[in-house]
Amino acid sequence: MEKDKNMNSNVAMQQYRQNHIHGGVETATPHRLVQMLMEGVLEKLLAAKGFMASGQVAKKGEHISWAISIIDSLRACLNTEVGGDVAINLGRLYDYMEARLLEANLKNDATMIDEVASLMIEIKSGWDAIPAEFHGEPGVNR
Repeated sequence: MEKDKNMNSNVAMQQYRQNHIHGGVETATPHRLVQMLMEGVLEKLLAAKGFMASGQVAKKGEHISWAISIIDSLRACLNTEVGGDVAINLGRLYDYMEARLLEANLKNDATMIDEVASLMIEIKSGWDAIPAEFHGEPGVNR
Protein backbone atom coordinates (compact mmCIF):
# COMPACT_ATOMS: atom_id res chain seq x y z
CA MET A 1 0.00 0.00 0.00
CA GLU A 2 2.76 2.44 0.96
CA LYS A 3 4.66 1.55 -2.24
CA ASP A 4 1.58 2.31 -4.36
CA LYS A 5 1.13 5.63 -2.57
CA ASN A 6 4.76 6.60 -3.26
CA MET A 7 4.46 5.55 -6.92
CA ASN A 8 1.26 7.58 -7.32
CA SER A 9 2.95 10.54 -5.65
CA ASN A 10 5.94 10.25 -8.00
CA VAL A 11 3.70 10.01 -11.06
CA ALA A 12 1.70 13.03 -9.92
CA MET A 13 4.88 15.04 -9.33
CA GLN A 14 6.24 14.12 -12.78
CA GLN A 15 2.96 15.14 -14.41
CA TYR A 16 2.98 18.43 -12.51
CA ARG A 17 6.56 19.16 -13.56
CA GLN A 18 5.81 18.22 -17.17
CA ASN A 19 2.75 20.49 -17.28
CA HIS A 20 4.63 23.30 -15.53
CA ILE A 21 7.55 23.04 -17.95
CA HIS A 22 5.25 22.70 -20.98
CA GLY A 23 3.30 25.78 -19.92
CA GLY A 24 6.54 27.68 -19.41
CA VAL A 25 7.81 26.72 -22.85
CA GLU A 26 4.70 27.99 -24.59
CA THR A 27 5.07 31.49 -23.16
CA ALA A 28 8.88 31.72 -22.98
CA THR A 29 11.00 34.04 -25.07
CA PRO A 30 13.85 32.52 -27.08
CA HIS A 31 16.22 33.82 -24.40
CA ARG A 32 14.27 32.08 -21.65
CA LEU A 33 14.07 28.85 -23.68
CA VAL A 34 17.87 28.72 -23.83
CA GLN A 35 18.00 29.35 -20.07
CA MET A 36 15.56 26.48 -19.56
CA LEU A 37 17.73 24.17 -21.68
CA MET A 38 20.79 25.09 -19.65
CA GLU A 39 18.87 24.52 -16.41
CA GLY A 40 17.77 21.15 -17.78
CA VAL A 41 21.38 20.12 -18.41
CA LEU A 42 22.32 21.05 -14.85
CA GLU A 43 19.34 19.15 -13.41
CA LYS A 44 20.20 16.03 -15.41
CA LEU A 45 23.85 16.20 -14.36
CA LEU A 46 22.92 16.52 -10.71
CA ALA A 47 20.59 13.54 -10.99
CA ALA A 48 23.24 11.51 -12.85
CA LYS A 49 25.72 12.15 -10.04
CA GLY A 50 23.16 10.98 -7.50
CA PHE A 51 22.50 7.81 -9.46
CA MET A 52 26.23 7.29 -9.89
CA ALA A 53 26.78 7.58 -6.14
CA SER A 54 24.02 5.08 -5.40
CA GLY A 55 25.21 2.59 -8.02
CA GLN A 56 22.17 2.92 -10.28
CA VAL A 57 24.07 2.49 -13.53
CA ALA A 58 21.10 2.49 -15.91
CA LYS A 59 19.57 5.64 -14.41
CA LYS A 60 22.97 7.35 -14.41
CA GLY A 61 23.43 6.57 -18.10
CA GLU A 62 19.90 7.68 -18.90
CA HIS A 63 20.40 11.09 -17.28
CA ILE A 64 23.82 11.61 -18.85
CA SER A 65 22.30 10.77 -22.25
CA TRP A 66 19.50 13.21 -21.56
CA ALA A 67 22.02 15.94 -20.70
CA ILE A 68 23.88 15.24 -23.94
CA SER A 69 20.63 15.48 -25.87
CA ILE A 70 19.86 18.86 -24.30
CA ILE A 71 23.37 20.07 -25.15
CA ASP A 72 22.65 19.02 -28.75
CA SER A 73 19.53 21.21 -28.59
CA LEU A 74 21.63 24.12 -27.36
CA ARG A 75 24.02 23.56 -30.27
CA ALA A 76 21.04 23.70 -32.65
CA CYS A 77 20.24 27.17 -31.28
CA LEU A 78 23.63 28.52 -32.36
CA ASN A 79 23.70 30.85 -35.34
CA THR A 80 27.26 31.11 -36.64
CA GLU A 81 26.28 33.73 -39.22
CA VAL A 82 25.17 36.14 -36.51
CA GLY A 83 27.29 34.87 -33.62
CA GLY A 84 30.50 34.41 -35.59
CA ASP A 85 33.48 33.18 -33.61
CA VAL A 86 31.55 33.19 -30.34
CA ALA A 87 28.99 30.74 -31.74
CA ILE A 88 31.70 28.62 -33.36
CA ASN A 89 33.68 28.41 -30.12
CA LEU A 90 30.56 27.67 -28.12
CA GLY A 91 29.79 24.83 -30.53
CA ARG A 92 33.28 23.44 -29.92
CA LEU A 93 32.77 23.75 -26.17
CA TYR A 94 29.50 21.83 -26.46
CA ASP A 95 31.39 19.10 -28.38
CA TYR A 96 33.94 18.93 -25.58
CA MET A 97 31.24 18.78 -22.92
CA GLU A 98 29.51 15.90 -24.68
CA ALA A 99 32.77 13.98 -25.01
CA ARG A 100 33.48 14.46 -21.31
CA LEU A 101 30.01 13.24 -20.39
CA LEU A 102 30.45 10.12 -22.52
CA GLU A 103 33.77 9.50 -20.79
CA ALA A 104 32.23 10.19 -17.36
CA ASN A 105 29.58 7.62 -18.07
CA LEU A 106 32.10 4.99 -19.20
CA LYS A 107 34.53 5.61 -16.36
CA ASN A 108 31.87 6.32 -13.72
CA ASP A 109 33.73 9.54 -12.91
CA ALA A 110 31.78 12.20 -11.04
CA THR A 111 34.58 14.75 -11.41
CA MET A 112 33.99 14.83 -15.16
CA ILE A 113 30.31 15.52 -14.56
CA ASP A 114 31.31 18.31 -12.18
CA GLU A 115 33.60 19.75 -14.86
CA VAL A 116 30.79 19.86 -17.41
CA ALA A 117 28.38 21.31 -14.84
CA SER A 118 30.92 24.01 -14.03
CA LEU A 119 31.29 24.86 -17.73
CA MET A 120 27.51 25.01 -18.14
CA ILE A 121 27.19 27.27 -15.10
CA GLU A 122 29.80 29.57 -16.61
CA ILE A 123 27.98 29.67 -19.97
CA LYS A 124 24.64 30.19 -18.24
CA SER A 125 25.95 33.03 -16.10
CA GLY A 126 27.05 34.83 -19.26
CA TRP A 127 23.69 34.15 -20.89
CA ASP A 128 21.84 35.34 -17.78
CA ALA A 129 23.84 38.59 -17.85
CA ILE A 130 22.52 39.56 -21.28
CA PRO A 131 20.56 42.78 -20.82
CA ALA A 132 16.76 42.50 -20.98
CA GLU A 133 16.52 44.64 -24.11
CA PHE A 134 18.15 41.79 -26.04
CA HIS A 135 15.85 39.01 -24.72
CA GLY A 136 13.09 39.52 -27.26
CA GLU A 137 10.52 39.94 -24.49
CA PRO A 138 7.27 41.71 -25.28
CA GLY A 139 7.08 45.29 -24.10
CA VAL A 140 10.85 45.80 -23.98
CA ASN A 141 12.16 48.57 -26.22
CA ARG A 142 15.03 47.76 -28.54
